[in-house]
Amino acid sequence: MNDNSEIQALLHKFILNQCSAEEINEVIDYCLKNKLTTDFPTVEEVKALLDEVPAMDIATADKIFSKILVQAQDIEETEMEPRKFPFKKYMAIAASIIVLLSIGLTYKNSLNTPKTNPVINSNDITLQLENGEIQVISEGKKSQVTDAEGHVVGNQDGNKIAYDTETSIEKLVYNTLKIPNGKRFELQLSDGTIVHLNSGTTLKYPVKFIAGENRQVFLDGEAFFDVSKDKKHPFVVNADKLNVRVLGTHFNVSSYPEDDLTDVVLVEGSVGLYTANEKFDADKNTILKPGYKGSFNKYNNQIDTKEVNTDMYTSWMNGGLMFRDMSFNNICKKLERRYDVSIIIKNNKLANEKFNASFGDKPLEKVLTYFQDVYGFEYTTKNDIITIK
Repeated sequence: MNDNSEIQALLHKFILNQCSAEEINEVIDYCLKNKLTTDFPTVEEVKALLDEVPAMDIATADKIFSKILVQAQDIEETEMEPRKFPFKKYMAIAASIIVLLSIGLTYKNSLNTPKTNPVINSNDITLQLENGEIQVISEGKKSQVTDAEGHVVGNQDGNKIAYDTETSIEKLVYNTLKIPNGKRFELQLSDGTIVHLNSGTTLKYPVKFIAGENRQVFLDGEAFFDVSKDKKHPFVVNADKLNVRVLGTHFNVSSYPEDDLTDVVLVEGSVGLYTANEKFDADKNTILKPGYKGSFNKYNNQIDTKEVNTDMYTSWMNGGLMFRDMSFNNICKKLERRYDVSIIIKNNKLANEKFNASFGDKPLEKVLTYFQDVYGFEYTTKNDIITIK
């Protein structure tokens, strides 16, 4: 580098992140050999930073380069011996500005500024990190699940996410998984617990359970839990006003906003039911036995239990539907969630009628035909909007 125009050209390329490895070496070696600044990073550090920092737009790069030229000219005009060290002064200014503006600030901002959330469609499965960042989960693909700092905490394989049991996290950090209408998903928590999530369900859970604390998750919707046994760390599902406490068992929890009841159906093991503002007490709280359903009334906080066929309440994992003493209005909300459609009920009398019905994995048309035969209503379908007259 022995003339001013060559330096200018090289610095401009450097700011635009267009230098070759050899050219980067030329710029940095010159600055370091002449001790122009103590803040200038090593060659290896600069290369690493340039790999991380996205390419700067030309307009911004030109502004930075203009500042270098102006300040270099000002110093040359005010120096007692302006021609003695023009390159040295020029490179000192260039190094400082490049480090602070084109590398330092950009890199710092890339770490501190929250990432822009992607455009989310209504049928996207999403994962929200504790810092608010939202990631879209693409079904049918394999990918790594990372935390806000970019550390790998789990892996996605198709419609399942499995969290790493060996992650180094030592504090409670929550992720929130949201399943849209028309889809189901499977989740393996860091303790090995398997959770099947139904359509229209949101689950908030720790990335890693912490020793000495209860394993607690927060459910809005419906999920089937296969909980890994851990006598020292009870597993607690918070479903709005109800807590479900287990040590290791299989059970289903359904707590959708439109339902008056939160239903807990126990397949295996033992669960304790108590309100969210209570402390668990095995002598006072409701304890379910296998084959029983506990129904928590959201309005009076009462819990009733009865024996049920558990297969009917878990059939949704295979695409089944089950309605018990449910208004047609609520049935339609569940059909909307299951089939990802909108249903408009213009028949007010029908909306409040209650039904009992069970279906296997049937298309929506078959389900609507059944209710049409029972009640004799008419319906039309247009662009995923169903109007019942």
